[in-house]
Amino acid sequence: MTLEDIKAAVDVGQTVHWANTGYVVHKDRLGRYLITYLLNDSCIGLTDRSGHRLNGKEAEFFIAGPAENHEENPARQSR
Repeated sequence: MTLEDIKAAVDVGQTVHWANTGYVVHKDRLGRYLITYLLNDSCIGLTDRSGHRLNGKEAEFFIAGPAENHEENPARQSR
């Protein structure tokens, strides 16, 4: 997913994950897009400080399905 795809999905309420379902992309009340690790609430920005380069590879981001389709996808493997 591109940066624009990720932001658009989050803005319409879709759940976007990075690398695996333990990481969720969300928008905070200040309008910043963040990646949060659900097990310990650790978080980083979706992008570097310039706001243009993702903190992760485009192929590692995915939208969660209603029942979480767990087909073989290298981007969904745990780190």
